[in-house]
Amino acid sequence: MTTQDARRMSAGPVSVRPLREADLDRADEIVRAAFGTFLGIPDPFGTADYVHTRFAADPQAAFAATLDGELAGSNFAANWGSVGFFGPLTVRPDLWDHGVGKSLMEPVMDCFASWGNSHLGLFTFSHSPKHLELYRRYGFWPRFLTAVMRKQVVAPAAVPGRLTYSELSGADAAGYLDACRALTDAVYEGLDLQREIMAAHTQGLGDTVLLPGESGLDGLAVCHCGPGSEAGADVCLIKFGAVRPGRQAGDRFELLLDACEQLAAERGLGQLEAGMNLGRPDAYQRMVARGFRTGLQGVTMHRPNEPGYSHADAYVIDDWR
Repeated sequence: MTTQDARRMSAGPVSVRPLREADLDRADEIVRAAFGTFLGIPDPFGTADYVHTRFAADPQAAFAATLDGELAGSNFAANWGSVGFFGPLTVRPDLWDHGVGKSLMEPVMDCFASWGNSHLGLFTFSHSPKHLELYRRYGFWPRFLTAVMRKQVVAPAAVPGRLTYSELSGADAAGYLDACRALTDAVYEGLDLQREIMAAHTQGLGDTVLLPGESGLDGLAVCHCGPGSEAGADVCLIKFGAVRPGRQAGDRFELLLDACEQLAAERGLGQLEAGMNLGRPDAYQRMVARGFRTGLQGVTMHRPNEPGYSHADAYVIDDWR
C-alpha cells in the first residue's frame, strides 16, 4: 500500500461549501494537475485561466470540496438564461474514484434548479467511461462530438458596421444588451448571454463583437483575448458566438468569423479559437473551409436528451468547457 492509499483510507468524509477567494490559487493548481494528469500534459492550460475568471463572474455558483480541511476539488455553474452548464469539475488526482466528483455535482444541480434552466449541459472527454457514467446518473446524455478548433489569424478586410461592446456607453450599451438578448432568444428560447458579455467587459478579459443589421442585431461573439482570460497567450477565444437564424444565416456566420478575426488581429493575437458542436454541420464545414483545425475533441452531454441549439440550422459557436 502506498502512502497516498493509506492517507485516502484514513481520510474523513468529503465536505462541500462555497468556494472562497482564498481558495482560488489552490483550486487553479488542482485544475491544472487534474487535466494534466488525465491528458498526460504537464500544464495543458498555460496562461489561460478558468478558475479566477469564473469565480469573479459568479462567486455564488462556485463550489469547493474539502477533505480533512484541505481543498480536494472545485466546480463552477454558469447561467445562460434557459441554458445552464457546469465545469470545469476537477478533483485532486490522488483522490480520484473516491466520490469527490459526485459530491461536487449536488450543489451545481441545486443551482440549476434555483435558476430554472430548462436545458442543461457539460463538456467532457468522450473516451472516458467514468466521466460519461457519472454524468449519466444525473440525467445527462452525450450528443455529438464537439471540436475545439484553431486557425492562424490573417488580418481580414474590415467588416462594415462592426462594433464592439467596449465602444458603447450609457443608453447605447443597454440597448445593445437588449438586442443581444433578442438575438439569442431567436436562436434558442430564453438563451441569454448577458452575464458572459458583462464578465468579459468588467474583468477586462476581452470584448464582445456586434454586427448590427437592418432589423436588429445580425450577430454577436463574446471573445476572450490573451493571458489571464480563458484564451491564454496569443489566442483570441470565441467563448460564444451566434447569428440571427433564417435566410442567409450562413453568410452572416462568415461575417461574424471575419469580425472576430479582425478583433484578434487588432489585439495582436496569432490564433483564433472556437468550439463547434458537430450537430451544426454546415457551421462546422464553413470553419474547416476557412482553415480551422481541431486541436481538442470532446463531447457535450445534455439534459434532457434533446439537441437544444445544436442542430443543422444553427450557426452557434461554443463548447461548454
